[in-house]
Amino acid sequence: MFAIIETGGKQYRVQENDVLYIEKLDAVENNEVVFDKVLMLNDKIGSPYVKGAKVKALVEKQGKAKKIIVYKYKSKKNYHKKQGHRQPYTKVQITAIEG
Repeated sequence: MFAIIETGGKQYRVQENDVLYIEKLDAVENNEVVFDKVLMLNDKIGSPYVKGAKVKALVEKQGKAKKIIVYKYKSKKNYHKKQGHRQPYTKVQITAIEG
């Protein structure tokens, strides 16, 4: 059994026991979150969402990804700017798919 869910402006194909790194959620570690924006459940396609379908997940960790370096540079204009960025994420494990 699989489902396609939408969270953080992205879509994910999930099955039970999958571990996902998604955009940061306001949830505490070891708490359960419910995704109710289910776009597809096995062969049922929603318009836009499947009615009554839910995906439950357990929040394992809140963290930040590796740092990426953003370097801006204009040739011959003596302009350069170095900046770092770490994207926050939430690690979740899918526990149940209902619907």
